[in-house]
Amino acid sequence: MFEGFTHETVDIGPVRLRVRHGGSGTPVVLVHGHPRTHTTWHRVAPRLADDHFVVCPDLRGYGCSTLPPDEPEHAQSSKRAMAGDVVALLRRLGHDRFSIVGHDRGALVAFRTAMDHPDVVDRLVVMDGLPITEHLERLNEDFVRSWWHWWFLAQTDKPAERIINTDPDAWYRTPGPQEMGEANHADVWAALHDPAVVHGMCEDYRAGLRVDRAHEEADRAAGRQVRCPTLLLAATEDDIDIHGDPLAIWRPWVAGDLRGVDVHSGHHQAEQAPGEVATAIGDFLRAT
Repeated sequence: MFEGFTHETVDIGPVRLRVRHGGSGTPVVLVHGHPRTHTTWHRVAPRLADDHFVVCPDLRGYGCSTLPPDEPEHAQSSKRAMAGDVVALLRRLGHDRFSIVGHDRGALVAFRTAMDHPDVVDRLVVMDGLPITEHLERLNEDFVRSWWHWWFLAQTDKPAERIINTDPDAWYRTPGPQEMGEANHADVWAALHDPAVVHGMCEDYRAGLRVDRAHEEADRAAGRQVRCPTLLLAATEDDIDIHGDPLAIWRPWVAGDLRGVDVHSGHHQAEQAPGEVATAIGDFLRAT
């Protein structure tokens, strides 16, 4: 897995990030979602490494990356904090500019990186993600029934960790090692059995409904938009279209070029359709 890539832990101050990086060329960061680790990219990263320096970190609180102590409004797990981690990591690796790809919760991190650091991000790719504000302003029965885990993981009166950590094998569901890849499967399940990681993932969702939403609302009120070219990869067998056309929902948030590509897979595109994903990302990064 990740043959030829360097595997290390990088101390960037507030957190230590586990990361794999390899290849040569213009840098691109691949950011995983919930409940995965960076190893979800093991079939995509090598396909991009001929033309790009590819960086795959565990987000703070996920996998083997650390998480600072809890802060008011769960700010330690905000997408703003995670975006700052990405920028600091790339600078430690010698790059002041890069493109960024994010899936699921990682799409929110990639989006926040492009919003907060417009002079750093060359291109943005979001995979099966929408701004949190757009979800919360479209609350209806279908959405709540399908995405109920948002509210379960994010509430604090009866913390979800107490239930999940009692029997993580009963709570989480993943494909088997043959479909995911043996090493990826083992890495994810090691994380899911770590109570610190479960807490980190819950804090991610708690931040999403609080401080992350506030940041997006402030952006919209100020007229801030993503300035770089943006690509949406939408899985055909997922429900990112639960609110309607996701590209139309993204349009007000992107000032410039915005395009979409369908990927013929379920939610975990990088594992289920790595060739399509790598081709779409590679074509987009090469486009002028």
